[in-house]
Amino acid sequence: ILQAPVWFFTGVYPLVLNQITATSEAFAILRTMTPATELTSTPRAGDTRDPCVQLRKRKIPQACHSRKRQQMVSFRSLGSAARGGAESEARAKMATAKPTLTDSLSFCLAQLAAATGEGLGGEKDPATNETPLGCALLALRTRHIKAAGGIERFRARGGLRPLLALLRRAAAAGPAPSQAGPGSAPSSVASAASSPTPASGPAPSAVSSSTPSPPVRLRKTLDLALSILADCCTEGACRAEVRRLGGILPLVTILQCMKTDSIQNRTARALGNLAMEPESCGDIHCAGAVPLLVESLTACQDSLCLQNVVRALRNLADSPQHRLALAQQGAVRPLAELLATAPDAALTSALVRALLELSRGCSRACAEQLSLGGGLGPLVSLASHPKRLVREATILTLANLCAQGLIRPALGNAGGVEVLVRELRQRRGPNGASPASQQPLVRAVCLLCREAINRARLRDAGGLDLLIGLLRDPRASAWHPRIVAALVGFLYDTGALGRLQALGLVPLLAGQLCGEAGEEEEEGREAASWDFPEERTPERAQGGSFRSLRSWLISEGYAAGPDDISPDWSPEQCPLEPTEPASPAPSPTSLRAPRTQRTPGRSPATAIEEPWGREGPALLLLSRFSQAPDPSGALVTGPALCGLLTYVTGAPGPPSPRALRILSRLTCNPACLEAFVRSYGAALLRAWLVLGVAPDDWPAPRARPALHSRHRELGERLLQNLTVQAESPFGVGALTHLLLSGSPEDRVACALTLPFICRKPSLWRRLLLEQGGLRLLLAALTRPAPHPLFLFFAADSLSCLQGLVSPTLSPALPPAVPMDLDPPSPCLYEPLLGPAPVPAPDLHFLLDSGLQLPAQRAASATASPFFRALLSGSFAEAQMDLVPLRGLSPGAAWPVLHHLHGCRGCGATLGPVPPPGQPLLGSEAEEALEAAGRFLLPGLEEELEEAVGRIHLGPQGGPESVGEVFRLGRPRLAAHCARWTLGPEKCPRKRALALVGLVEAAGEESGPLTEALLAVVMGIELGARVPA
Repeated sequence: ILQAPVWFFTGVYPLVLNQITATSEAFAILRTMTPATELTSTPRAGDTRDPCVQLRKRKIPQACHSRKRQQMVSFRSLGSAARGGAESEARAKMATAKPTLTDSLSFCLAQLAAATGEGLGGEKDPATNETPLGCALLALRTRHIKAAGGIERFRARGGLRPLLALLRRAAAAGPAPSQAGPGSAPSSVASAASSPTPASGPAPSAVSSSTPSPPVRLRKTLDLALSILADCCTEGACRAEVRRLGGILPLVTILQCMKTDSIQNRTARALGNLAMEPESCGDIHCAGAVPLLVESLTACQDSLCLQNVVRALRNLADSPQHRLALAQQGAVRPLAELLATAPDAALTSALVRALLELSRGCSRACAEQLSLGGGLGPLVSLASHPKRLVREATILTLANLCAQGLIRPALGNAGGVEVLVRELRQRRGPNGASPASQQPLVRAVCLLCREAINRARLRDAGGLDLLIGLLRDPRASAWHPRIVAALVGFLYDTGALGRLQALGLVPLLAGQLCGEAGEEEEEGREAASWDFPEERTPERAQGGSFRSLRSWLISEGYAAGPDDISPDWSPEQCPLEPTEPASPAPSPTSLRAPRTQRTPGRSPATAIEEPWGREGPALLLLSRFSQAPDPSGALVTGPALCGLLTYVTGAPGPPSPRALRILSRLTCNPACLEAFVRSYGAALLRAWLVLGVAPDDWPAPRARPALHSRHRELGERLLQNLTVQAESPFGVGALTHLLLSGSPEDRVACALTLPFICRKPSLWRRLLLEQGGLRLLLAALTRPAPHPLFLFFAADSLSCLQGLVSPTLSPALPPAVPMDLDPPSPCLYEPLLGPAPVPAPDLHFLLDSGLQLPAQRAASATASPFFRALLSGSFAEAQMDLVPLRGLSPGAAWPVLHHLHGCRGCGATLGPVPPPGQPLLGSEAEEALEAAGRFLLPGLEEELEEAVGRIHLGPQGGPESVGEVFRLGRPRLAAHCARWTLGPEKCPRKRALALVGLVEAAGEESGPLTEALLAVVMGIELGARVPA
């Protein structure tokens, strides 16, 4: 019994005491952790006394009930506390306790509204050591706003208006700025902050960090209120209402007056959330928040605060005007300086994202501040950051900076060229990104080509291969004009030009002349090359062009100093002729504007304007390639010539004189003669410019502009240039070597080209007739064509050669088609066909069809040896009155009988000939020709061939009939076909189509066709001896 009290005080009492202590702590925790629920009894809005006073007014013995409840809970939980721990069990038990007043949103709003009317003070609660306003703000921030839908309930219950009013009072109660800057009015800002409506006024000035700190209670109230406002501004409806209630200006005032890191942090966060709306963003700029945020970047040391300030600046850069305003107010340099100090990872990410936004459409101020802040090196280093978001933002920032010429050299020195080239190559790889993501990098790489130092780096980094690959990619066709303009920067880089030529740039440039690529995007003046900074003078000096030329000559090493260049070089002193000057490589900006180039040395009144369209950069590069000692390998090729001729003949207006100079330069270069021969370039010039037939016009014509006389004159002038080269001693040796020792294809090409470029009879007779060039050409007609227009070229070449051999038609050859105006001769066979024939027929020929045709035995026997032997000899038919004629149709027998009875030219031979367009093989005309040969009637054969030629090779016949006539296999008809084909009066297209028909009709047997064409070209009778 005596030991019982001892056991109670030593064992049970300490456990109960610990439980009571844990229970009191649980009540304190419960004030801030219990979920928010509405109470049915809500205090009045105007009552700001302590909640315990309100409960005593309602006669609720709170203290008594609390003590009894604590004792009851404590003694009931003794067993469980012993088993599981006093503190955790107390928390679980107190979770079911009655909620506090701060769990009521209405109570919190009432305290908020009361604070706006009576002030920021109030009596402290002894239990929590907090004012009712502090408790309400803490509950709003930790429970009501964080709950699902809590922000919307807070806004719907009108919580934003008292919250903003509280911020206005807090801003007015805070320490005033130490000094007003120029153009600022702190007093007006403070007075405007007490008004609920937005007011516009001058921007508050930035103050130094020596501003006294606010009282602890005011600072705590502002922290809670700003945190609540920032959370609410994450939703669009709240942002709109805050702007409507004029909540932006109080925040700017707080940012100006309160220099505490926590307040600056939450204010910047609220402004950053508000800046997500374009209207609010404009109001923030107008309120003067940007200088204050920039000041916070330099004054604040807290990383979280800096992140929110950086985010606010990033959100404020929502438009080109706002980005320019931020750069002009110095927002970029502090960001660059922060990035250079190696901050933590979170701040680095925020800084990179902010610089990306600020560098969009990079302005001059942005580029200058970023360079002065030392941000280029850190940006280049961050391009290899392991975090993808940071890496991509950094690369895009570097690409944006390339729009400013003043920063591109420094960017190249920092290693930006290699970074951008490497990234673009990766994105163009098999697993690369979409073409849309490559566009900013392509633009940046092209802009980097405007400075010589960056061009050298880009060439060493493999950028030329990358640009040529882009030009070959049809998916990148929208960027082709920009890329070609960028390559103009390498105009006088011999090594780069050689590399570009080896990569196949010339055909791609020719394709640019042929294609329908869009216009190059215009760049601003600030994107111009920094190799030649613009001279900022009040007026343009009279000799400015001469000074620019002199400075370029000195920079490129052509002159040692200004004294080496005479002032007489000045265009104002010595006008130059309108020839193509060896001018420095113009920047891509100058390549686009002006649209016309003036020839140096001419006054504006007499200047010759040279058109400069989208083809200008390509023509400038081609012109540079054509100035090489031997440009034949690149420019005297089919694709290059087609591109130039397409542009010359297809330009909507007068073509650029540079294209004409390129063609003239190539045809005047002796090193290009063999290339023009091998590539059929001379024949192409004649066909396209002189005859007006382009490759895509053959064989089917296409709708093209009419051939202008200036095109014909240009073609004749270019061919004359080639003639001068061919007839020179060098040209004679080159052509002779090509014809005698070249490959079979080269020999054929030489034989085809000689009639176009050789006018000396001794030269073309020796090469074509004596050394077998003509037979080589004729033998190649039936072989596979080495060029799409080979047969067209061959027909034109043979026609030209015929004109050289016999300028006038040889009288020994009969015309191809007899004259239709000759009157027909009287028919001698017709009297035998009447009902009373005179004389009466003494013989009838029986055809296979059973038809009997009357005839005279004596006339038939004398007309042909065949019928003389048949009708007057020892054959049985000599005694028969009805003689059968086998294998002869009535249509084919009709001209035979007319011829047997002496009819010549009566028109009977025209009967079996089908009209043009119908085949001759298998027709009655072929049968009649065969019968004439079988019956030994050469005169009838000649008449029938003449009839076939009159119908099929006459005015009604076309090129397609030539092959049909040739298929009859008659030598005289073959000569008729060759004469029709090579006739000087024929259209070049019809001549070529006729030759195509002849080649198809000849098939593999080229002998008859070769002999017919050779006879016609040489002007001799078919069958006569021709030169071997």
